[in-house]
Amino acid sequence: MAWVVDVNMGYGHSRAAYALRDLSGGQVLSANDYSGIPAGDRKLWKQSREVYETISRIKPVPIVGSFLFEALDHWQEIPKFYPRRDLSKPNLQLRQIYHHIKQGLGRHLVARLATHPVPLVTTFFLPAFAAEYYDYPGEIYCVTTDADVSRTWAPLDPKRSRIKYFASNGRVVERLKLYGVREENIFLTGFPLPKELIGGPKAQVLKRDLAARICRLDPKGIFAERYRRTLQAGLGQYRCEPPSHEPITLTYTVGGAGAQRHLATQILESLHGNIIRQEMRLILVAGPRPDIVAYFKESAIQMGLREQLGTWVQIPKFTSRYEYFSGFSEILKTTDILWTKPSELSFYTGLGLPIVIAPPIGSQEDFNRLWLQYVGGGIPQNDPKYTNEWLFDWIRSGGMARMAWSGYIEAPTHGTYRIEDIMLGVKSELPTLPLIV
Repeated sequence: MAWVVDVNMGYGHSRAAYALRDLSGGQVLSANDYSGIPAGDRKLWKQSREVYETISRIKPVPIVGSFLFEALDHWQEIPKFYPRRDLSKPNLQLRQIYHHIKQGLGRHLVARLATHPVPLVTTFFLPAFAAEYYDYPGEIYCVTTDADVSRTWAPLDPKRSRIKYFASNGRVVERLKLYGVREENIFLTGFPLPKELIGGPKAQVLKRDLAARICRLDPKGIFAERYRRTLQAGLGQYRCEPPSHEPITLTYTVGGAGAQRHLATQILESLHGNIIRQEMRLILVAGPRPDIVAYFKESAIQMGLREQLGTWVQIPKFTSRYEYFSGFSEILKTTDILWTKPSELSFYTGLGLPIVIAPPIGSQEDFNRLWLQYVGGGIPQNDPKYTNEWLFDWIRSGGMARMAWSGYIEAPTHGTYRIEDIMLGVKSELPTLPLIV
């Protein structure tokens, strides 16, 4: 049993916590939005979230939007990794966070958790810092949620800290060392992915879904012809003969701030004919945001796709964040291509999902994009106005099938199981991850 704590700012931290929910019997506590949270704490958290989401939404606005976002991004910038050097000096953002903690931010939360001092795992750094500052009596773990992290993720005095980290990839391991975190406090686990999409240590569900996905993504059998033995060795009795002519399912999803909702309109317009001819099924995911759901529906109707709503154009509606994360897992089981900005969803290429990368928002997403291309699981979008041309070229050539396979082979898939094994004190039977990813 453990406490699983997130912050419901955006989706990244909550998505990781959702995957770890079994550790706490299915319950996730949000540090910025729980029953009984002091008014002062709630106000500080709310202001922080509103500033980020507002600036993210206005980033596309010429001059002003870019200026404001660049100022915010510089404040939380990730420094260049090379040359390797001591980066343990706290930055301004970290000092401000500790100022608020010393003023009482998080004290009520830690006192509440301390009434039942089981291990604490949080997917955001501030609850971990507060737990250590206010002497939480149990173990403290922190899950990183990007392919690289800023100095803000490491505590004020990292060499003396007892916070342990579950690193999403090898770069984060090395980065935390530069920040001064002791090596024995860093575990390379991979990002926690939903267990319902993996199916246990042997990844039975993942392999089944991936085999079917590769068939659909390789209509001419080009990839299968080249890698047949590899596919059979990795997926068992892989058969896809004759090549599949099933329609492709493309899922486009926006982040919590809804900053790239307008990209969906361009995708709809370009794929209009393919949807009408039932060559492509498009799922537009807005999360628990009824305003964006309404925007997507209105866009589809304006594109002449009213009759296709609910079948060939699906816009699921969720009433809560938990319902969204659960529903999103169901959507991904039949998704062939995921189109998203390089958020924490970049790690979902480990499920064998090829990712079309929308423009990044923020320094951390630049690093996620680089990592995603490095492992071969994703590629930046081409001009969305011509999606109907370049996307189908990538499919017919076997390129999307190749990305699905590369993501599955190169990116970590079992982060959730590794984290559970460490926290529960179970000797893991999973292979050690290579440091490079």
